[in-house]
Amino acid sequence: MDIDRITTTNAPKPAGHYSQACGYRDLIFVSGQLPVSLEGKARADLSVEEQVRLALGNMLAIVKAAGSGPDRVLKVTAFIVGVENWPVFNRVYAELFGESRPARSVVPVASLHHGCVVEVEAIAARGP
Repeated sequence: MDIDRITTTNAPKPAGHYSQACGYRDLIFVSGQLPVSLEGKARADLSVEEQVRLALGNMLAIVKAAGSGPDRVLKVTAFIVGVENWPVFNRVYAELFGESRPARSVVPVASLHHGCVVEVEAIAARGP
């Protein structure tokens, strides 16, 4: 039972005791990604759109490092502060995923770490 610990310099290093992602057989489990810069700075100062782009970009960079891509993402879970931010999230998400339509849950929450408005996690399949 081999579990891969997936790491890339194209996404922020974990700030705690976890991996950017873990792979098992043909599946990749991406840890929750906040809008954090490559230098490790939480960017709650950015607009909602910019935070969504950064968090999704971090998640997709990890998916790519694991040998996958947006078209192989099976499930995304998004935690969003404020239901009013859902339309912005949905627009940026649709832009970044294009024709890919993974299963998705959007969970409204009262707050997130560092005052950020979005956190995303994913499950993806490996492959071309």
